[in-house]
Amino acid sequence: MTLTSHDIIARGDIKNILANHSRGIDRADFNLLSSAYHPDATVDYGFYNGPAAGLVEILAKAQKAAAPSTHRTSNMWIKIVGEKAISESYVMAYVEDATTQRLVFGRYLDRLSVQDGAWRISHRTYILDGNTNRPMTAERADPDVAHTHFVPQGGHGAADPGRTLLAYAEAQVNNSLQKDSKMQNNDENTVLNSTLDAALSKLAIHDLGMAYCRGVDRADADLLKTIFHEDAVVISGVINGSGNEFSEGITDFVENNVDYCFHSVANEWVEVKGDHAVGEHYVVAQMTMGGEDIMTGGRYIDRYERREGVWKITSRTFVMDWNTKGPTTLQRGGFYEGLKNWGKWGKSDLVYDLWKMI
Repeated sequence: MTLTSHDIIARGDIKNILANHSRGIDRADFNLLSSAYHPDATVDYGFYNGPAAGLVEILAKAQKAAAPSTHRTSNMWIKIVGEKAISESYVMAYVEDATTQRLVFGRYLDRLSVQDGAWRISHRTYILDGNTNRPMTAERADPDVAHTHFVPQGGHGAADPGRTLLAYAEAQVNNSLQKDSKMQNNDENTVLNSTLDAALSKLAIHDLGMAYCRGVDRADADLLKTIFHEDAVVISGVINGSGNEFSEGITDFVENNVDYCFHSVANEWVEVKGDHAVGEHYVVAQMTMGGEDIMTGGRYIDRYERREGVWKITSRTFVMDWNTKGPTTLQRGGFYEGLKNWGKWGKSDLVYDLWKMI
């Protein structure tokens, strides 16, 4: 899919709308939260299904009486056709009361459109994927290595393996560029075109990261295979091998061993040089497995190539910075009773119906 200047501008506007929704909830700001929706917008949150204005009133009022919360919206995957769009975004919400600290893992499935020259949400469906519920005195558990094989462990300064991996990836890119005669022309038009091309390339690479998260979290091996070149190498800890081997192995692992998993990616840094690029992305991964809640923080160190006009991953190494575990506190009733739309493996998840609309 070729992105246009319209698409680039629209993506920026939509990302701000999605961010404002979270900011509006966390600040208990009725006006800011309202600004995310068209006046005739609707929502389906399970416990509330109807006009968005009603939900805005409920949330703003409830937040004013509640302790501060954080709704960390990430993994914004946006598809635009003209003045309509759809998006899937991940949200990790920290919510607490007098006795309990909760982390709630879910997704927003949105339909958006332009009215009066402005992008806003037309309909939102909230999907709940998982949660943790700890007493207010909760402490960090002993580290748990959920990955069954070696992966690099994060450090500080020169001791950090991610720094070495990035330097190695950049050296490979620079070596490839020396062989690319197209990069020798430095006139003004070439520089301008190169800058625009780099911006478009970063958007394409962003979508690779979004597809990776959905592919793993929905156990969708076919989707995962589309983001790797045929000679790609993946070091994840759980599965180390080619892109195809990883795609088959990781989806089999999560579907047969994990109750749910949720990969939230942020801090996306990408440097593009012609048909080559390197990147580092921070990830927080939450899963329930074997009766335990496991949360892992780390980074993906990537190298990308554009071949025949298509960007894909040529290497991905996961660097683990920290992890925690404890007996699972996953709940489906009680506080969460009204939330009916739970995440599922494969094509039965609601995101696939949304993704067919455009």
